[in-house]
Amino acid sequence: MDRIDKQILNILQENGRITNAQLSRMVGISAPATLERVKRLETAGVISHFMAVVDPEKVGFPIMVIVSITLSLSKLSSVSLIKEKFSELEEVVECYQIAGAHDFILKVIAKDIKAYAEFMNRKLTRIQGIQSIQSSFVIDSLKDKRIFLLKAGDHS
Repeated sequence: MDRIDKQILNILQENGRITNAQLSRMVGISAPATLERVKRLETAGVISHFMAVVDPEKVGFPIMVIVSITLSLSKLSSVSLIKEKFSELEEVVECYQIAGAHDFILKVIAKDIKAYAEFMNRKLTRIQGIQSIQSSFVIDSLKDKRIFLLKAGDHS
């Protein structure tokens, strides 16, 4: 990736709906060359997808919970099955397997506390291999960006 590819990525992260013509003007190359670079970045998997970012609260999901999961040591052989179960839960909007005090961190959204309790009692606690579940309710979101500022001097 060169300086122009990084510029393209920075701009697209801020505005995925920008037209190719606008993007080409901003990076200083022709529209066909810009389109070719974007397609190459997509093919290489650098750009995984384009999407609209929806505010969960404005569509009826004001409750956000960070759930820390610790697995039972006797069930570590079934981690792949547990991962599959987590990915099937519609309330889970992000899931990370981590190293440290816990094994997984889930970001869960819900319509209200009752809906979250139902999720916990009817879905999450029924997954075999979970030893402990710790729920932390988000009271304020200070920063929620998925933008990675790429500088011209960065190596990739």
